[in-house]
Amino acid sequence: MVTRRFGRTGLQMPVLSCGGMRYQDGWKDKPLDEIPSEIQENLEATIHRAIECGINHIETARGYGPSERQLGLVLPRLDRDRTIIQTKIGPNEDPAVFTEQFHESLERLRIDRVDLLAIHGINDAATLEMSVKPGGCFDACQKIREAGLARFIGFSTHGPTDVICRAIAHGQAETGAGFDYVNLHWYYIFQRNWPAIELATQRDMGVFIISPSDKGGMLYKPSPKLTGLTQPLHPMTFNDLFCLARPEVHTLSIGAARPSDFDEHLDTLEYLDRAGEVVAPIAEQMASAWRSVTPEPILDPYHADLPEHHRTPGEINIPVILWLLQLARAYDMVEYGKMRYNLLGNGGHWFPGQPAAPLDEDGVEAALRQTVADHPLGADRVVAMLREAHELLKGEEKKRLTEDA
Repeated sequence: MVTRRFGRTGLQMPVLSCGGMRYQDGWKDKPLDEIPSEIQENLEATIHRAIECGINHIETARGYGPSERQLGLVLPRLDRDRTIIQTKIGPNEDPAVFTEQFHESLERLRIDRVDLLAIHGINDAATLEMSVKPGGCFDACQKIREAGLARFIGFSTHGPTDVICRAIAHGQAETGAGFDYVNLHWYYIFQRNWPAIELATQRDMGVFIISPSDKGGMLYKPSPKLTGLTQPLHPMTFNDLFCLARPEVHTLSIGAARPSDFDEHLDTLEYLDRAGEVVAPIAEQMASAWRSVTPEPILDPYHADLPEHHRTPGEINIPVILWLLQLARAYDMVEYGKMRYNLLGNGGHWFPGQPAAPLDEDGVEAALRQTVADHPLGADRVVAMLREAHELLKGEEKKRLTEDA
């Protein structure tokens, strides 16, 4: 397995990591005696397959149902000096609760320390504040580290780039008083967070890309059009290579549900030493398909001066909705669009804002038209695209799998 130095931690991180939110028994925590033996056997087989492949970074979170408890049956049997174990705890207004939850996680994992501890979900100003305020969760993490129970401290995020950068900038990197690493979203269809990766690199932090195959486009079941565009590679292989072509990226989370889920990703290693050369022509095909269906003012909707949800009547998340519409138009990613679109309104700070449905509420469309009146697209076109997206993508409301994932 190819490894990369994980920033100032000095850990040699495999470029593929074993994420722990797909193989556990559901999303509600439960005692081990309620977990069917075949599910536990599958989890253990998945872990052993990861180790066999050289994927020795195993990460999970307190919020992933019984994942920690189930891993606790297998981790003590692994060579602890050759494995990198990570768990994540959600921020809490009371750092004592955070610390108590960490100790519970350590007991569930049945190990005496973790290598990587992350504050799970610094997604907005409120979660950032409760994490980095004096005496907050970051300081609690430092005490955990001083006690020898965690080697390095990081954070995970689904938040906007500015919040991520503020968290990265917290503390003094030179003295080790800031975060050591970050788990964040960045992949072909979502490149907005590159400035955060650049800032993390300047501070010599580890960079861990989360959910490149699921949030990155449900690439395990791609549309025929997308499959054609990424030839001769599978879309997952292309996306893996796109990420790993950048040396600033150290590892990708593979959320394996079964042992065979690593196989497609292992193909990436065959091309890794010439990733840029392989990726470039495919990326141009992808970009050409995007340009062919996307109005010039929103070739990149995240940098198109579209108002964010908290500045939009009805809290309609215009940038995300138009992005999902264009993914459907360019790559036939309708199923992915539905999965994400129908989470709007239910995603909290993990995926904020509302779908386009509030347009039909009294006064909302008129107010929205005023809000976007000066945008190059024009109010008529913005409203028409929002309605088109709603008709194409609406469906059964989605709930988050967990409050902490």
